[in-house]
Amino acid sequence: MGSGAWLGFGLTWASATSHHSKQDMKPLEGKVGLVAGVANKRSIAWAIAQAWHEAGAELVFTYQGDRLKGNVEQLAGTFGEDTLMVPCDVSSDEEIDRAFDAIRERHDKLDLLLHSIAFAPKEALESDFIQTSREAFRVAHDVSAYSLVALSRAAAPMMSQGGSILAMSYYGAEKVVPHYNVMGVAKASLEASTRYLAADLGPKQIRVNCISAGPVNTLAARGISGFSAMLKHYEAHAPLKRNVVPEELGATGLFLASDGAAAITGQVIYVDSGYQIMGMYQ
Repeated sequence: MGSGAWLGFGLTWASATSHHSKQDMKPLEGKVGLVAGVANKRSIAWAIAQAWHEAGAELVFTYQGDRLKGNVEQLAGTFGEDTLMVPCDVSSDEEIDRAFDAIRERHDKLDLLLHSIAFAPKEALESDFIQTSREAFRVAHDVSAYSLVALSRAAAPMMSQGGSILAMSYYGAEKVVPHYNVMGVAKASLEASTRYLAADLGPKQIRVNCISAGPVNTLAARGISGFSAMLKHYEAHAPLKRNVVPEELGATGLFLASDGAAAITGQVIYVDSGYQIMGMYQ
């Protein structure tokens, strides 16, 4: 009888998946997503944006200043000439307000928010952590962590039907990584902010999670001293014996944005070929 019941469940499940297979090919169809933090085609934010777009989401991009506008414009344009781009310096509440005013002119809702923004003054990443200046500490936390709070506060009223907010972290938030310094402390703040935001926004069915990515050759990563050695270290010591690739981060970003992750919030998901689980290296 048990096996018959199991067989019946299997048939029901198979017919259900067959029935939904066509519509599930575009799991983000009808969703609107805001992507903050694309710098160039190697950005993790761009990998996730591509995955969201291919899954059917309509995207809006923010950029900071004219220096990055051209890069973002070129990439966003591949999704269609009418893709909305808005300037937004996340260290300014006024700019955030103006950006969301512009978004509301085009869209009456928002379903997804990707926060892939981090910055610390270069000198703070080159000297010892103990030499971090008060101003470098403030700037790193303002841009890298508080901006998630500010963007989430602006986005939440547009997520009236629930939503998914996703931030990008790194192992240096949990353990000491040479030369990561104040950025690691700011990422720890980002991860804690994710948990508190998840608790605040949960009743509105808005989920907030972090991806902690293994090292990827991005513009930001190249600012970290010894980055090439870090890539080799991960490849040697991670259980999968390789580094993560942007497409894998895009796939995880898609999962966390989709209904498949409907019960996941306040979490830090490590996408690092297993490096984080290791305590001693062989």
